[in-house]
Amino acid sequence: MQLFFGKRTPGNLVLLDEEESRHCAQVLRKRLGDVLLVVDGDGNLLEGPILEIGKKQVTISVQKITPEFGKRARHLHVAIAPTKNMERLEWFFEKAAETGIDEITLLLCEHSERTKIRLDRLQKTKMSAMKQSLTAYLPRLNDLTKFEDFVKKDFAGAQKFIGYCGAELPPLKEVFQPEKSTLIMIGPEGDFSKKEFEMAVDSGFAGISLGATRLRTETAGLVATVLANYL
Repeated sequence: MQLFFGKRTPGNLVLLDEEESRHCAQVLRKRLGDVLLVVDGDGNLLEGPILEIGKKQVTISVQKITPEFGKRARHLHVAIAPTKNMERLEWFFEKAAETGIDEITLLLCEHSERTKIRLDRLQKTKMSAMKQSLTAYLPRLNDLTKFEDFVKKDFAGAQKFIGYCGAELPPLKEVFQPEKSTLIMIGPEGDFSKKEFEMAVDSGFAGISLGATRLRTETAGLVATVLANYL
C-alpha cells in the first residue's frame, strides 16, 4: 500500500504539498486518473483519482473516506529531552512513530545540552514514519517546554512515569496499567537532576526503571514506547 500525505480543501478535494507532489509525479510517474490513497494526519484515509497533476501540486478528487484508520486504543505521550546530536532525536521520532505514539513533548531540563530545536525536520520525520507504518494519525509534536512548567500540567487522568537512574526504582512492567493512557518522561544525557525527579514525584509521577543497563536518551525513549505499547 502506497500512502501519500495531504490536506482536504473545500469541494471534497485533497492537495499534496510540493514535496509529496514531486514524489508522486516525477518519481512514481503517476498520471491523471490514477487512484491514490492519502492520509491527512487526523485519522482519515482518503481515496480518489488524480484530478490535476504538476511538479508542485497534485490534486485528488476524494471518492471514499475511511475514518479512524489505524486508530490506537489508548493515548501514549512521551516527553523527552532533545539529544545533542539531532540525528539521534530524529531516529527516536521515526521509530516511535512507526511503533505507535500519539504525542511527543520536548523537555528543557537542568542537564539539557540542546536548548533550540528545528521542528520542521522532526515534522518531516514523523510524517514519513506515519506513512511507513500505514496509519492516518500524525503524532502531535509539542515545542520545547521547561521541565517545571510541564510537570504542573493536567494530563486528564493518564498514568504518569519518570525514568530515572539515580535511585532504585521498580521496572515499568511492575507498575504499568495497560488499560490507561500513559505519559512517560525521559531525561537528557546527564539524566534528570535529583531536584527535578523529586519535583515530578511531588506532582504525581511515579519513578521507574527501563532496565538494568544505562540507556542513551533516544534508546530509553524507544524502549518506553515499545513497553507501553506491548505490556
